Amino acid sequence: MNEDKNIIIIGCGAGGGTAAQFARKTDRKANIAVFEKDKYPQYSKCGLPYLVSDEISDFKNLIEFSEEWFKKNKIDLFLETTVTKIDTKNQKIIADKKGEKIERKYSSLIICTGAKPSIPLIKNIKQNNKFVNGIHLIRTISDIKKIKSEIKKNMKVTIVGAGLIGLEMADNLHKIGVDITIVEALPNILANIFDLDIAEIVRKNIPNDVKIFTDSIVTEIKNEKDKIKKVIIKNRETKKEQKIDTDMLILCVGVTPETKLAESIGCKIGKTGGIIVNRKSETNIKNIYAVGDCTEYKDFVTKKPIGIGLGSIVVRQAIAAGINAAGKKYNLLPGFLQTSTSHFFGIEIASVGLNSKHLEKKSVVSAKYSGKSLPEYYPGGKPITIKVLADKKTEKILGVQAVGDNAAKRVNTFAAAMLGNLNINTFKKLETAYAPPIAPTLDAETLVCDILDMKIKRK
Repeated sequence: MNEDKNIIIIGCGAGGGTAAQFARKTDRKANIAVFEKDKYPQYSKCGLPYLVSDEISDFKNLIEFSEEWFKKNKIDLFLETTVTKIDTKNQKIIADKKGEKIERKYSSLIICTGAKPSIPLIKNIKQNNKFVNGIHLIRTISDIKKIKSEIKKNMKVTIVGAGLIGLEMADNLHKIGVDITIVEALPNILANIFDLDIAEIVRKNIPNDVKIFTDSIVTEIKNEKDKIKKVIIKNRETKKEQKIDTDMLILCVGVTPETKLAESIGCKIGKTGGIIVNRKSETNIKNIYAVGDCTEYKDFVTKKPIGIGLGSIVVRQAIAAGINAAGKKYNLLPGFLQTSTSHFFGIEIASVGLNSKHLEKKSVVSAKYSGKSLPEYYPGGKPITIKVLADKKTEKILGVQAVGDNAAKRVNTFAAAMLGNLNINTFKKLETAYAPPIAPTLDAETLVCDILDMKIKRK
């Protein structure tokens, strides 16, 4: 082993595991050690909702890098081990493994401490500093195991939050016959990625027996014998309150960056609450990197800081951190596009860039197109709706929202266009593949840009 190079990674989620992988690819001889407070090595948190319906049959299937993989690649893995201190003066970490003190020197350190679930202010949510029975989070395999051990058919479940995770969880619970109520504080579902008109298309595809209350918050929990029985929700606009029978409450309201260790050594924390990192995934402290949900980076469109939450972005940061920590050079793009997708209740959704809420209205023009995935004369075509937002002056694409057949693939094409700085006038001329059983002569992604281009010219 390379005795001069000791790479320590704190956290073995998608960030930590990937950073270890690319550090090892970069330097076959470096000493690499990963410290993880959970009892599992790297697994996909994005796959957790699918365990509930047994679409993914075993939690072990989510583990992406096993203990055997780390051993084979000569990476020391410490599970159920918490790093309690970083000593920058002596370049070492101090960790605790079930009472055993561990010290390790580092030449490069990668912080991947992730985030903790946000807990809304709800009356009676806790007793004796613990959640009332029947209240759950979705962050770890252990969280899902608890839910699965309690869930029963026809049980009444309230989900707080109608973002991607909340809706994925609702879909999987609905598949096993659970009575679902969703409570969302914002005016529409998927409010952080979709405008109201696109969100409404999704909402209409959600079965009627899934009750959705938008612009509403859970204010109080009614318990009996330390077990949840009802929730009280209030409409934020009308202030009207109502009681909902509830056997289980699942919180899906986002996360807060876990930065305690980083702050203790002087890492700069940004406006979003995450550790500020540069294009190398470096912090402001020499030889210390940070990756994932505990960090913030820049948005590609606005250049403003954004919190990191998408697994695809975490992995890209981890590649940079792992390679740079091992002595080679790797730069991230100057901003992230925030490309995302999901599938629930039989409908595929995707987005890239920003929606109207995050853009200055005076400089934005948008257009929407709804059509079919195949020529009108060919059977089997499926609905697709695409909305594109662009800058009025430059005609640069600022954001795209898609619902329907192959939404993700179409959004991926827009992501490439945004990365290449193509404007609407150029993109509408894109030559897409055509054959009647596969695609129309002019695809929805070019037709929506044709509409948008005409709209811009009229203005």
